[in-house]
Parts: sequence; C-alpha cells; structure tokens
Amino acid sequence: MFLNVTNRRGLATIAAACLVSVALPAVPAMAQKTKTKPAAEQPAAETAAPTAPAEIEVSVPSVDAVDSSIDADTIKAILSGDLVENAEALATLDASSITVPEITVTVTAEDETATLTFTNLVLEDVVDGVAASASIDGSSFITGKEGHADLNAMSVKNLNIGGMLGIYGLVEAGSSDEMETLYADFIMDGGTFEAEDVSCDIGPISGAEVRGRPIKTSFVDVMALAQEMEANPESTDPALLGKFVAMYADILTAFESSEFTFDGFACDGVDDEGAPMSFSVGSMTMAGLSPGIYPEISMNDFAISVEGDGKVSLDNFTMKPFDLTTTIDALSNAPAEIEESWFDENARALIPAFEGFSLTGLAIDIADPESDGERIVADVDNFEMTLANYINGIPSDVDTSATGIRAKLPEDSSDEQLAQLIALGVKDIDAGFRIAAAWNAETEAIDIEEVSVSGVDLASIVLSGTIANATAALFSMDENEALMAGMGVAVKALNLDVTDSGLSDIILAVVGKEQGADPATLRPVFAGLAEGTVVGMLAGAADAAKLGKAINQFVSGTAKSLNISIEAKDDPGIGMEEFAAAEQNPAALIEKVNISASAK
Repeated sequence: MFLNVTNRRGLATIAAACLVSVALPAVPAMAQKTKTKPAAEQPAAETAAPTAPAEIEVSVPSVDAVDSSIDADTIKAILSGDLVENAEALATLDASSITVPEITVTVTAEDETATLTFTNLVLEDVVDGVAASASIDGSSFITGKEGHADLNAMSVKNLNIGGMLGIYGLVEAGSSDEMETLYADFIMDGGTFEAEDVSCDIGPISGAEVRGRPIKTSFVDVMALAQEMEANPESTDPALLGKFVAMYADILTAFESSEFTFDGFACDGVDDEGAPMSFSVGSMTMAGLSPGIYPEISMNDFAISVEGDGKVSLDNFTMKPFDLTTTIDALSNAPAEIEESWFDENARALIPAFEGFSLTGLAIDIADPESDGERIVADVDNFEMTLANYINGIPSDVDTSATGIRAKLPEDSSDEQLAQLIALGVKDIDAGFRIAAAWNAETEAIDIEEVSVSGVDLASIVLSGTIANATAALFSMDENEALMAGMGVAVKALNLDVTDSGLSDIILAVVGKEQGADPATLRPVFAGLAEGTVVGMLAGAADAAKLGKAINQFVSGTAKSLNISIEAKDDPGIGMEEFAAAEQNPAALIEKVNISASAK
C-alpha cells in the first residue's frame, strides 16, 4: 500500500506543479465558494468537535503579460483566488507570454503554517487557452514541523488550460467524451528535502503525456462534497454516499497517461534512537494510466541501512496492474441513495482484479528482535505472484513461486519443521516453491498444475492433479451456495514426484551415529521395512507389490526419484464425505482408486 499511496500523492503533486496556473487559484476559490455551515445551522452531533477551516493566503506581487487577452491585474486576481469568476476568459486566453516572478501560498490550519513558493512561472505562445510551453524555475515547500523541500525547474508543453477547466466543469466542455491532451513532455529536474532527522536528494521525474475528459461533477461540487464529508466523517447519509460513489466511479475513467519515470531518491539521517541510517530508491516507473486500469509500478534498487542494526536491499519490486472494471461497474450501477448495507452486499463486486506482484534480489541482514545476539539473515532471488481470471472478486487462476530462498537456521527453533532440519545438522537452506492452479469452466474442474517445494542438496516434492465437480457456484456471491459447492468437490487424480538430492544421506548419517551403525547397512533394512509396511496397508490392491517395490528402490538408494499416481475409479472422484470416513478406516479408500508407481 505504501507504493500505491505514495504514487497517487506524487501524481497529484506533479499535476499541481504542472498546472499551477489553474490549480493554485482553484484552492482559495473553492474555499470561498464552499464554506462550511455555521455551527448554529448544523445538528448538535456535528458541532460537538468542530474543525477550524484552513486559512489560505495567496501572494502574487507582480505579473508581466505581453499581448495578453487578460490584463495583468486580472491574472493576479485569478492566481489569488478569483478563478471561477474568470474561468471563461482564462479558457480562451491568448498571449505572447505571461511571466509571474513569484507566487506564494500560505496555508494555516490548527496553529500550523505551511508555505509553498513558485519562482518565475512562465507561459509562452498561448493561443485559445493552450500554452505552447509552461515552466517554473523552482519551487519550495516549508513547514515548521516537517522541514522543507526544494524542487528544481519544471516544464511542460501544450498546456491545455481550457481543457482542464472544461474537465473540472468550470467552463462548458461540449458534449464530447473523448480524451484530449492536458499537457505533454513533463519534466521536473529533481530537488532536495530537509528535515530535522533526514536529508534527501530527489531525482528527476518525466512523462510524455496526460489526457483527460470532462467529469460529470463540477470541481466546485467535488470540493463541496469533500468538505461536507470531511466535516462529517461519521456521516452515513445515503444521499451523500450516493453522490460520492457516482463521482468516484466517473473519475476512475476520466484520465489516461503515458509512462512516467522517476530517477529515485537517496536519504541520510538518524532513526528514532539516534543511529545513523540511510535509505534510497534507484528508480521508479509507472506504466501508462488508462481508464479503469491502475497501472503497473516498478521500483529498482531499494536499500535501507541502520548502523548497528542491519540492512535490507531489493533489486526490484513490481506491483502489477489493478483492473477496476468490475469495481466501476458496481459503483456506476449503485442507487442514488446508498445505505451502508449496500457496501456489504456488493463487497465482492467492488474488489479490483489485482494481477499480483513480484520481487527480485531481496537481501536481509538485521538483528533478531526476539533473540539477543542473533541475526536474521536471508535472501530471496525471485518471488512472483500472478492472479488472473477473476470471478466475483476471486482469482480463478493462481500462480505463485519463489526461487533462491536462502537463510541461515537458528541454533534452536519452536517451528517443528525447522527443528527437524536443525536436529539433522542442517545449518542453512536454499529452497524454492511453486503453487499453480486454475479453474476450468468447460470441465468444471480445478487443474492443479503444480504444488512443489524443493531444497538444494536436500529433496524436491512436486504434486499435481485434478479436482473435479468444481462448479461455478464455488465463486457465488451467496456464501451458503459457495460453501455447499466447496463441499461437493472431489479429488479425481493426483500425481506425486519425489526426488532425493541428499536428504536421505543426512537422515541416515544421524540415525547411524545414534545407533552406532554404518548408514550404508541401514538403507536396505529401512527399505525392506517400508516395502513391507506399504504392501501390508494395501493388502488386496492390484498394484500393492509394484508400489512396494518402487518405494524399496527409492529408500534403498538404487533410485533417486519416486513417482506415485492415484486416480479415482469412479466419477467424479473421491468426495469430502469419503475422505472424512477414511479418517476412521483408511483402507476404505484403497478399493476406490487405482495406484501406480515407478522409481528410477
């Protein structure tokens, strides 16, 4: 979520910086147009904990307008807050150039003051509300508690002032819903951030184009709605929720963009305990935004280090796209007045189709917070999660895998599996896994492509198979229907592959040491016991002897891999009730399946 929130705020900052000639006056203007009701006009519940509105002051000392259709004083007034009154004139602005040496915005709220300053805003070759170029030499943001940021030069081309005013409903936008260019070739040359405990260098940001279409709710109404919801955060007014949902659904499809790139940042400072620390991101890329699709975001070369504590680094982290199609459809078809119960009833429909995420080159070396003197040291070469083919908010196609999971094992552990490895003398592991399964609508089955785990120089286990009688009701919005469908699935076939890459040698070496015996002499003994146990359990099964022989070869070491296949004799397969009954009588399943095995 951090990436999501950071990126959305970053886009808002980029847009505000690029479109400062429109965005700045909009803030005080909307504040003037959408005042909060006086306390006497509000219900008692709303006035119990009033929040003082922010005070916004805009200072524009001078404006130089050359061959402009709007005079300098009016431009100054627009930048100071009179945007709505002059929106029509601004939308058709003509000028050879407009230069504003300085714009200062001071925001005061709850005894805190923040100051935003833009230096040398220049619009050139403005024809019918479109500036061939717009630039700012620099900007700064200062707040007493959070420090200050200084950004270098920013520029855009084809800044469509009229188009943006139309999108936000401040001027007539016409009847077309087609996207139009709002600005192109955005470049921000980086900057710095300074606070009490941290200092950062910020890299450049660039993007080729941002496009948009008019939204159905005017910007004035959007601001009014936002203020009303902020003033009444606990409000469940159905009409208010209905307006918000309709507005949100509309905005989700109102914009698109090309790819944006960010050359990252590097910060140095101290942590809460005063220890020197550093953290950095080499670069970030946000793929092109399209209506209803939240784009892929990729981050490269992340690193954080705290002196005396440890470090974490990551070569790449990629958040895959979110498809909001079903979300938008549900919101768009919501009633005009929405009760809270509507969100519960439509929760699954509101879930976006998230395609997953991946990471490469994760390295961790930090102090273990639960064990003094111990460290957590681990690496992951690759991790990939892919989710697809969503049905009512549930992915019906899942593929998750990891390779190169390397970690040093502690001297002792409460985890049973780790404790077993530690007892065998294993000091570190190099493992991997994969879980891949997909629902097949035509056959009404879940195809388990692979469920596997592997350990270098230990062993690998790979399971595949088919779960039959998996109907579409599994994904039903009705929980009871989905539960009943889940109880009706049946195991049709399973295939197990086991490969010994050294684990049996480790086990036999430990057992041989405990019993004072040569591990080589123990293998045939254990192999015979395993074969006899299997044949005894499967007494009467046609393939019992063949299965026992294969297991003997595997345990004895004459074969390094073992394959066991199980298939139900009758359709659809072995159901949940039959598995439950088998807990009391496992042999009951033997008559219902065909078993084959081989070793090599």
